[in-house]
Amino acid sequence: MGNRCISNECLGETGFSYTLSLINGKYKMTVLYTLMEFGVVRFNEMKRYIGGISYKTLSATLKELEADQLVHREEYPQIPPKVEYSLTERGRSLIPILDGMCEWGDNNRCRRPVHCRNKQNTASADEDCRDQSNGGFEILHIG
Repeated sequence: MGNRCISNECLGETGFSYTLSLINGKYKMTVLYTLMEFGVVRFNEMKRYIGGISYKTLSATLKELEADQLVHREEYPQIPPKVEYSLTERGRSLIPILDGMCEWGDNNRCRRPVHCRNKQNTASADEDCRDQSNGGFEILHIG
């Protein structure tokens, strides 16, 4: 890391900033993750899988990712219309980054998240949640 001086640097000129400009947005990483996991996906399948996203927002997100050459849109001329989305080669080059995020999340998340409790798991929200795979750190939820 040398002796760099922050006053001589500009974040906007970094590779980090450029990458962030392509993947920044509420659903962009979610769409990229979905396509990484499932390959070729139709619009309605993606909407159902993601949940909580409007048609307009998903459409706009896919258009932006397509404009940035991260997502390929294949339209089939038939009735009813059929459109499929997949990652481009450029989009697939982000897979190591997405994989790293998945691995980090798997290693650092609580194994019994409070928001995912079901009827079989009746633990209260203030019960502590320990994950032994996170290097000895204890994750504690306090309600």
